[in-house]
Amino acid sequence: MGGHHDQIENHDHSNDSTKNIKVAFFLNLTFTIFEFIGGYYTNSVAIMADAVHDLGDSLSLGLSWHLDKKSKQQRDNKFTFGYKRFSLLGALITGLVLVVGSGFILIKTIPRLIHPEHADAQGMFWFAIVGILVNGFSVIKLSGGKTLNEKMVRWHLIEDVIGWVAVFIVSIVLMFYDVPILDPLLSLVIIAYVLFNVIKNLKETFLVFLQGVPSDIDYEAIEKKILELAEVKSVHRVHVWSLDGASNVMTIHVVINDVETSSEMLFAKRKVREILNDYSIEHSTIEIELSKEVGRQL
Repeated sequence: MGGHHDQIENHDHSNDSTKNIKVAFFLNLTFTIFEFIGGYYTNSVAIMADAVHDLGDSLSLGLSWHLDKKSKQQRDNKFTFGYKRFSLLGALITGLVLVVGSGFILIKTIPRLIHPEHADAQGMFWFAIVGILVNGFSVIKLSGGKTLNEKMVRWHLIEDVIGWVAVFIVSIVLMFYDVPILDPLLSLVIIAYVLFNVIKNLKETFLVFLQGVPSDIDYEAIEKKILELAEVKSVHRVHVWSLDGASNVMTIHVVINDVETSSEMLFAKRKVREILNDYSIEHSTIEIELSKEVGRQL
């Protein structure tokens, strides 16, 4: 005997994520134009390289904004789970752009190690202050993001903040000491730090794409908790995955001791569902089977 299908529909998060990415996009695009002008007048390759990188950031942020907005659409006959995975696609593209952008900066940095060049330290100083304020504000706006897309966009902006902090420090040093090689050395440190975190987030993104068990879900603990119920004899065909790194889905077959009425079966299902809710499973499909069915091929 097969139980009927139940799915818990969770309400969408507020539109804050889309609004925050929108703000980050326009701030980043405006500041990118500002950077190109500033890099030209200060003769700073570091600022020009960052401007090119930020141009790529702006394009990926715009795409992330569009995909995040798309992910808020309700489910339909074409996408029965809704459009949440569109934001995941944005996270993947954003991460790849970050890797490519970091590679571009690395290419620009290596020649500076061999042949250091002088730049306008005072101009770098003032541009760094504006850069820290603009990108820092965007990071704060996205600080509470839960989806992988928001996290990846936040790393975009954190990378920029760190870069501008480095420019700020170097500009102060260059005002008093003639050590132009500090700029490329700090760039290498920043690139290494950013790539480490971006690759870590990309691995998590690929895990979600491949429908792996979410990192915040203790698969074995859930099974153990369900098996502790007096009504439950065993469980099988347990599958858990995430739609976008924040909304988790689970399907499970629960074998219970033979019961006399359907109300007893529904009671057992309700207790299982309560456990899943405690473990942040937002969408669940629970099929109840009687113990006499346990011989069915799994």
